[in-house]
Amino acid sequence: QVQLVESGGGLVQPGGALRLSCAASRSILSVNAMAWYRQAPGKQRELVAGITTGGSTDYVDSVKGRFTISRDSTKNTVYLQMNSLKPEDTAVYYCNAWGGYLHWGQGTQVTVSS
Repeated sequence: QVQLVESGGGLVQPGGALRLSCAASRSILSVNAMAWYRQAPGKQRELVAGITTGGSTDYVDSVKGRFTISRDSTKNTVYLQMNSLKPEDTAVYYCNAWGGYLHWGQGTQVTVSS
């Protein structure tokens, strides 16, 4: 099965930026739309951003204009550039296929706090 490894999280002040990476264990980006999800404490996992095999993107309203999803198929890696971070962005961030049908990785913790 495909393994997904997320990285790049950390502690950042409000207004700061982080770039998350998601490395897949084998080449899947050319045949799978990919997405970033997040789960905050006490809340359900939610879809944050998605990118199709054709490069079209979509975002949840709360991150539009602040987050950018991209991918590098040659590196089997999906990225999430997060700017103007807010405390409410605090969560564990995961990547998966758009639809969440791959095995979930461990995620990467993002904490936005002063």
